[in-house]
This record gives sequence, structure tokens and C-alpha cells, in this order.
Amino acid sequence: MTGMRSLPVPFPLNPARGGPRPSPIRSHQAEGDRDTLLTQASRLQERARLSAQAGDITSAAQFILQALDQERRAGGLGPQVLQLIKPR
Repeated sequence: MTGMRSLPVPFPLNPARGGPRPSPIRSHQAEGDRDTLLTQASRLQERARLSAQAGDITSAAQFILQALDQERRAGGLGPQVLQLIKPR
């Protein structure tokens, strides 16, 4: 075993659990991404409101769908929690 090098670990390990640790940089980036997506959703909702007031229902509906997509994408960011307890 002399002369063998260990390969670098691509991510830091959590010594208590033996798994990867969440990176504070990534969670901070996810919060910024979430804020950006929610801001875009808010802008799209405002455009939908203005389109509906102008009588352009088709555009309003498209803006609403785009805003809902942005909100869905924002909800998927951040830490993910798995159900670890089995129901009886």
C-alpha cells in the first residue's frame, strides 16, 4: 500500500452521518434564486392583472400560468425533506 494516494472527496462529508453536508453557499444561492423566481412571479401576476383589465383574457391567462410556474420552481428550491419515519 505504499505509494498509493487517496482520491479527493468531491464534497465535504458529515462525520456524524457519513453523508454530504449541506453547503452554506448553496443554501444562500438557493435563497437568492427563490427570491428571484418569486419576484418574477409577482411581476407576471401584475402583467396578468393589467391584461385582464384591458380585456385581453388570453394574455392574462398566459401570464397567470407563467407566474404559477415560477412559484412552483421557487417552491422546489432549498433543502428537501424526505419522509424517514415509516407509517404503521
